[in-house]
Amino acid sequence: MTALEKATGDVVFKFEPFVLHVLCQELQDAQLLHSVAIDSGFRNSGITVGRGGKITMAVRSTHCLEVPLSHKGRLMVSEEYIEFLVHVANQKMEENM
Repeated sequence: MTALEKATGDVVFKFEPFVLHVLCQELQDAQLLHSVAIDSGFRNSGITVGRGGKITMAVRSTHCLEVPLSHKGRLMVSEEYIEFLVHVANQKMEENM
């Protein structure tokens, strides 16, 4: 809170979603991993095949959070709300695990 109160610009609380890239030897391996990822709730997952034939499977979570806290140095939310955001972000981290 001390650092936030001293901020002179815009401050954003941000939680990035989980991303795991897996290089696969065969397309069938990537398809199997994709099915497992989707069934496990990682709905933003996908397969990419590069020009050289490199097959990459990306397991991506949908758990993200981006909330402005201050604007031009003016705090826009309460300390209680920031504590709530930290709690929500920690829950999302647990879901990622």
